[in-house]
Amino acid sequence: MYPQVIERTSTSWSTPLLDHLSDRDRELFRRFGQGPVAAVPETHIHHAFERHAAMRPDAVAAEHGGETISYAELDRQANRLAAVLADRGVRPGDNVALFVRRGIPMLVGILGALKAGAAYVPQDAAHAPPAHLRHVISTAATRAILTVSSVADRVPVPHGHHLITLDTLMSQPFGPSAGRFQSRQSTGAGENCYVLFTSGTTGRANGVVVSHRNVCNILLTAPGDLAIRPGWRVAQLLNVAFDMAAWEILGCLSHGGTLVIRGDDITAAAERADVIIATPTILSAVDPARCARAKVVAVAGEPCPRPLADRWARQCVFYNGCGPTETTIVNTMQHHDPSALLLTIGRPTPNNTVYVLDPSGRPCAIGDVGEMWAGGDCVSAGYLDNPALNAERYVPDPFLGDGRLMFRTRDLGRWTPDGQLEHLGRTDDQVKIRGFRVELDSVSAVLESVPGCLRAVTLKLDDRNLVSFVAPGQVDPEVARQAVASALPYYCVPAAVYPLPSLPETSRGKIDKAALRQIAIAGAEQAA
Repeated sequence: MYPQVIERTSTSWSTPLLDHLSDRDRELFRRFGQGPVAAVPETHIHHAFERHAAMRPDAVAAEHGGETISYAELDRQANRLAAVLADRGVRPGDNVALFVRRGIPMLVGILGALKAGAAYVPQDAAHAPPAHLRHVISTAATRAILTVSSVADRVPVPHGHHLITLDTLMSQPFGPSAGRFQSRQSTGAGENCYVLFTSGTTGRANGVVVSHRNVCNILLTAPGDLAIRPGWRVAQLLNVAFDMAAWEILGCLSHGGTLVIRGDDITAAAERADVIIATPTILSAVDPARCARAKVVAVAGEPCPRPLADRWARQCVFYNGCGPTETTIVNTMQHHDPSALLLTIGRPTPNNTVYVLDPSGRPCAIGDVGEMWAGGDCVSAGYLDNPALNAERYVPDPFLGDGRLMFRTRDLGRWTPDGQLEHLGRTDDQVKIRGFRVELDSVSAVLESVPGCLRAVTLKLDDRNLVSFVAPGQVDPEVARQAVASALPYYCVPAAVYPLPSLPETSRGKIDKAALRQIAIAGAEQAA
C-alpha cells in the first residue's frame, strides 16, 4: 500500500456570508458542498509510476500501432531524457514544451520532463498552427522543446532553445549510466505538473498552471482513480493538449495499467480497453455493444446527453464529471444509475468543495440557481502572465479560509434536495466544441483583425461547429477562416463565415444573436 502523506481536516465554514440562510440550508450548504476528506498517497504523480515500474518492471505500460513498451523500459527512457534535459540546463520549476503526435515517445516526454522537475506544456504539433506554438513557447518561457521526427519541421525553435526529437533519442544505445537518473524532488520549485493553454478573450490562449498536488488529488483518490489497477487497459483517445488526456495517461500509468494509444480508429482502441475516458461527443461515436470489455467509463468536458449516459451505465460503471481546466480535470463526479431521476454532475471529489453563489457572492438556498465556485485541492496555480484575469477568477475562499483560493467556474448550477449538482449551462459565451473550451470572443477577435472587417460575432452551432458573422459584406469568408486557422487551434475554426452588410441589432443597440442564429440554422439546412 502507498504511505499516507497528505491529510486534511474538515472546516467549520464559519462566515457571516451564511447568516441569511435558514438553519437547514446553512447545514446543507456545508454538507453538500464539501467532498470527502481523503489521504493522498503521493506528492508527485510520476512517483506513483516509478513505484509500479519497480514492482512490475516487465508489465506492458503502453501499446501503439503494434509496438509496446514495458514499465521498466519506459522508466529507463524517461530517466535518460531527464538527464539530457538537466544537461541542457532544465531545472526544477522550469517548463518544457511537448509538441508531439500521439505515441509512445509522447509518454517518454511527459515522464522525462516530470522526472527533471519540470512541468510539461503539451500541444499536438500536427494540429496547432506555428503562431500558436510560438505563443505557447513565449508565454510559458519554456527551456526546451520535445518533439517527434514526423512533425519536427512544423515546430518553431526560438534562439536559445534546445530541440530534442524523442524518437531519435529513444533509438540511440544507452551509455553506462543512462537510465539511472534520480527523479528530482524539491520544495517550492518543481511542484508544477503541466501547463495547459485554453482559449482567451483577446484571441490569445491562456496558460493554466496545474500542480502535482492538484493532479495527485484527483487521480490517486476515488472516484477519480476510476478503480484502475495493474493489468487493466486504459484507452488513450484524446488530444494531449486537452486536460482529460492527463486523466487517461497519468491515471493509467500511476496505477500500473496498460495505456492503449489509439491510431486513426477510436473505436478500435475503445474496444480493447477496460477503462474509457472521453467527451460525450467522442463517446457517442462508439458502440457500447462492441466494448464488452469496458468496466468503467467516464465523461466530462461538455454536457452529457441522458440517453448516452443511460446506454453505457446499463453495461458498466459510468461517471459523469464536470470541471474546467483550472480545477484540474474534474472536481465533481456522479456514478450514474439509469434508474435515477436526474443525470447530474454529482458531488465534489475528495478534498474539494463546490459553492453555489449568487451574484453578490452569498450562498444560494438549496434548490436555487447560482454560479458554481470551486475550492479545495483542485484549484490550480492560476494563469501565466495574466494578473488581471487571475484576480478576476481566483479569489480568497471565505469558507475554507487559511489563505486558500476558490475559482469562479462561470457554470450555473443548483443543489438537488439529496445533494447532487445540476449543471445548467454557462454564465458567459464560453462554449465547448469537440470537448475543448472555446471563448467565442477569442475567435471574433481574430476575425476583426482581418483587413476590412469592422465587426465579427461567433456562435456555437452544435457540439462540433462554430459559425461566425463578419461585416461589412466585402470580407472574404475564406480569408477570414484561414486567419483563424493560422492563429488558433483547429477546433476554433468556424465551419462557416457569413459576410453581412451590417450585423443586426436589438432594440437596446446590442447584437441580435437570436437573428444571427436563425441565419446560421438556415445556412446549415441549405448546405445539408
